[in-house]
This record gives sequence, structure tokens and C-alpha cells, in this order.
Amino acid sequence: MPHDGHDHTEPPEDIALRVKALESLLIEKGLVDPDSLDEIIETYETKIGPQRGAKIVARAWSDPDFKTRLLENGTEAIVDMGYEGRQGEHMRVVENTATTHNLVVCTLCSCYPWPVLGLPPAWYKSAPYRSRAVIDPRGVLAEFGTSLSENVDVRVWDSTSELRYLVLPERPAGTENWSLEKLEKLVSRNSMIGVEQARRPDQVEPQ
Repeated sequence: MPHDGHDHTEPPEDIALRVKALESLLIEKGLVDPDSLDEIIETYETKIGPQRGAKIVARAWSDPDFKTRLLENGTEAIVDMGYEGRQGEHMRVVENTATTHNLVVCTLCSCYPWPVLGLPPAWYKSAPYRSRAVIDPRGVLAEFGTSLSENVDVRVWDSTSELRYLVLPERPAGTENWSLEKLEKLVSRNSMIGVEQARRPDQVEPQ
């Protein structure tokens, strides 16, 4: 699974063709309004996306009480921030630490927390990621450029239709006095899935 810096593994071409054919068929039979479909996709790409998750993470880094609530009852804490909806009814947040790194996958299909991360990336839905994340998680992490020492325990969490996971990345050093807005820039979609770590301060543009 070669890593290109963004989307890690593209789905097989035939899958993309099948999806397009199914979409065309549904539109042709009047079961789906193409304008409504485009609006839904745009909403999840521009309004309901990883920026929501980044706000959750930044607040957890800055507010110990909120972090405790988030780890104890992710669903409730996330709803209190105003983020809820289908595919996110039951959420669990798992924390990365100096000795533990969490990785999220959905081995059966592509269950994903849409209300806080938006649309799932293509590689998350691909068969190679779904199988290898369980069999060889360190190998998958390495392909994303994430190298962990042997004393770090890698835990793989399998999302289901009943329960979705969100990774709380470890807060980078040197960000103790940062504002929420600056902290959000350190949080990527991939870090909340667990394939990467949060960005370092020197990896974001200074304000």
C-alpha cells in the first residue's frame, strides 16, 4: 500500500465504477435527486468534516474536565459540543499516550464517525487497509510515516454500526500556551483515525 502523502490506498477501479453505475441507476429511476446528493456531499466535505473533530481534540487538550468527560462518555461530550447525527450515535474516544497508540479500522465494511470526521477517505474503505490494519498495524503506520518505538503498545479498534471510535492524539510538546485555534491546526483527520500523529508545532504555518 504505497503512501502518497494524502490518500493512502485507492479503492479498486471496479468499485468506483460500480458506485457510479449505482448512482446513475438510482437517479434514472427517480429514487435519488442529484442536486440533493451533491448538497449532502458538499455539506460533509465543507461543513461537517475533520474540522469538527479538531475542535473536540483541541478542547480536550486544553480542558482537563472536558477530556475526562470525553474519555468516559464520548457520545455525551461530543453531543454537548453540538455535534451529532447519523453514523455517530454511539462514540468512544481512545487516547494516545507516550506508551499507547490507537488505530481505528472497520474490518467488515467502512463504519466511520461522519458527524465529527466528515466523509471517510478512500483508503479507509479499501480492502488492503481493512485487513492489514489488524494483521500488521505497525507496517500500515510505517507506510503513513508513523514510526513508533517498540515499547509503544499499538491497539487496533474495530468500528461497527453500533460503535464508532475517535482517536485523541497525544498533544505535541511546546504547545502549552497555544490558543484553541492554533491547537486545531495540529489535528488532522488521519491523526484522529490513528494512522498518523498530531502535527508538530514546526509543521504548521506561524500566525
